[in-house]
Amino acid sequence: MRTLKKEYLLHLMLLPGVIVTLIYAYGPMVGLVMAFQQFEPLSGFFHSEFVGFENFQYVFGLPDFKQVMWNTLVISVFKMVLHLLVPLILALLLNEVTRKWFSRFVQSAIFLPFFLSWTVLGGVIIELFSLSGPVNGLLTAFHLEPIMFMLDNDWFRGIIIGSDVWKGMGYNMIVMLAAIAGINANLYEAAEVDGAGKWKQMLHITLPGMAPIVILLAVLSLGGILNAGFEQILIMYNPTVYEGSDIIDTFVYRLGMFSQQFGPAAAVGLFKSVISLVLVSVTYYAAYKYNNYRIF
Repeated sequence: MRTLKKEYLLHLMLLPGVIVTLIYAYGPMVGLVMAFQQFEPLSGFFHSEFVGFENFQYVFGLPDFKQVMWNTLVISVFKMVLHLLVPLILALLLNEVTRKWFSRFVQSAIFLPFFLSWTVLGGVIIELFSLSGPVNGLLTAFHLEPIMFMLDNDWFRGIIIGSDVWKGMGYNMIVMLAAIAGINANLYEAAEVDGAGKWKQMLHITLPGMAPIVILLAVLSLGGILNAGFEQILIMYNPTVYEGSDIIDTFVYRLGMFSQQFGPAAAVGLFKSVISLVLVSVTYYAAYKYNNYRIF
């Protein structure tokens, strides 16, 4: 109580943020009750029929659900791995660039797409890979057959993954460059005196020094492994490529907004949230237990 009396002003400063969080983050969780109801908008939460786990049984029994789960996992895992690997490689390469003006230019050029919304980038990518777009124009110039990238499941999935990595790699790259900058320069000098070259310095100094940041980014990304990119896919996909690109979020969107099946849609959303919570908890515990690393 004495500590609280001393710090009550700090707690009052937190109060607006706590209120906003309760209203916009925890308040909407009341809607999770729809997952256990035959929800009717006119009846509301309190008068809709309670059906228990019937919505879950119905959704899990849908023929498309397994394919949706598979698409979500494949797209998410590839995105997660490449979002760590590509920025790591770029950061290591840029760290060796001696001309600072060139390094800053490359950083800005790579980071720029991060600030653009998928509304803009989605339209650009659709035009680039359309049947009459520049990519097919280049193929035609080399006497190759045009490819319908946006209508082919295999090609479209690769475009989804590649474009997302291209858009977001600049952010993680900057974070990793900051981690490299925080490594003690004396370690490099000592290694150089001992005869270690650039490759050995990278393996034994740079990568171990970056390990905490890489673990942090991995833990945060594992928690969102079922978030395969709703906005990106919704803007770019079409019914022809549902088989290879329909994910949980777009499936819920169509189930709730188009089919008006609010209860099953809420059931899928709750299922996804529970799995994500378990994954975050497990990965956080593993990072703490085996690497003695704590986020908070």
